Amino acid sequence: MSDDTIRLVTIGRILRRRWRLLAILAVVGALVGYGTSVLFPPLYTASASVLLPGQWEERALLTQAEIASSSAVVDRAAAALRWTGVSGELLDRVSAKAADGNIITISGTADTPERAQRLSDQVAQQFVTFAARITGDSTDPDTATGPEALRQKVAETNRRITDLANAAGPGQTVESVQARTELEKLRTALQEAMKKLDQANPAANKAGLVVMGPAARPTGEAPPTRTQLIVAGALLFLLLAVIGHLAAARVNRRLRTEPEIAAALGSALLGTVDVPAERPAHRPEGRGPRAWARRLLGVDTRWDIPTPRMSGDEAGRRIRYRRVCARLRDQLPAPRRLLVVVPDGDEIARRAAGELVAEAKSGPLLRVVGVSVSQPMVPDRDTESGALVVLSAGSWTAEELAGIAEACADAGHEVVGIVVAGPVLARPTRTAGRPPDNATPALAVRSHASGGSL
Repeated sequence: MSDDTIRLVTIGRILRRRWRLLAILAVVGALVGYGTSVLFPPLYTASASVLLPGQWEERALLTQAEIASSSAVVDRAAAALRWTGVSGELLDRVSAKAADGNIITISGTADTPERAQRLSDQVAQQFVTFAARITGDSTDPDTATGPEALRQKVAETNRRITDLANAAGPGQTVESVQARTELEKLRTALQEAMKKLDQANPAANKAGLVVMGPAARPTGEAPPTRTQLIVAGALLFLLLAVIGHLAAARVNRRLRTEPEIAAALGSALLGTVDVPAERPAHRPEGRGPRAWARRLLGVDTRWDIPTPRMSGDEAGRRIRYRRVCARLRDQLPAPRRLLVVVPDGDEIARRAAGELVAEAKSGPLLRVVGVSVSQPMVPDRDTESGALVVLSAGSWTAEELAGIAEACADAGHEVVGIVVAGPVLARPTRTAGRPPDNATPALAVRSHASGGSL
């Protein structure tokens, strides 16, 4: 798993074999989301729309939206509402965006629908007032500056031109006609100049911002709602659990291939054998509350092992055991006794060792011993003169297997071979009267030493 690509089949295997744990973690995440919704009170959002007459470019609309949510407008709205001590907070609760049709949508968020409605309406009103002030559109004559003052000057000039034209006479002389013509040209030039000025400065025609009615009172909570927090908490915990499983499998150092196992034990592989799976593979035996909790959560079985493949019939499986025994006889110089070393907790390997003992009728004589991988201890050499290690793939690390090999060497046993056992799904038995595949023969028949035998 450490070098495998994460595929959908891996995710499906986690969901299928760890569904109890994932369900409990999802419930815990939902409770955390509910607790978060209780700690943070619900918020409500209301929106008011402001119409900007005239022709506006997109960049200019974005600028107006920034002005609507600026502190200059929001602080004035807070002062008008007389909400003391919330000016800084309102900046985070007021937003504005430009919509189609030259409309600025102003949204205000508060802890009640009424306050949200009042906030949106007040910010919209303050925005209109502020925009009119900076563009010079004010009813106060003293504040008329910029383009408006220029318009007043042009209007006054037009009136002066009219007076001069009337004073020039009805046009009876050439001089009076020329004077009236020059004055009309001047009037026309002023009007064209003001028209070009209005086109070059569209802000002069855009002072009349209009609030399009009061904001609607919100009927529901603003996101994230309580339901959204509960669902998000459940999904977050579920996602973290899946990622945790994938990370644990990614750093898993258990050996899975026969060459790696043979290299760790420093011996040759004699063959692989099949063991019918009668219970979930790699399920440790145990009692007590801790073991009961592990079984309840479904974490007492390995999820990262492949689904057992379908095996052949009983005769085909026994042929594999006979071939291993034949290789042992061919490898040993003379018939002798061997220890069959099985790591403690490896149920598949223990059952495979029992099958090997049953098949080794013409030698060599085998005795099965269990060895703890945490503190490996092999019986000293007595009548046995070698060790055969039987184990299942994907269960032990290189360090653990190296410890077993060292324990065999300390006891004076040479590791003469390795047998790798794998679980398979047994086919239905066709021949009546044949013992079941998973029947383990008694191991005490060929055991000639005390202590350590299974």
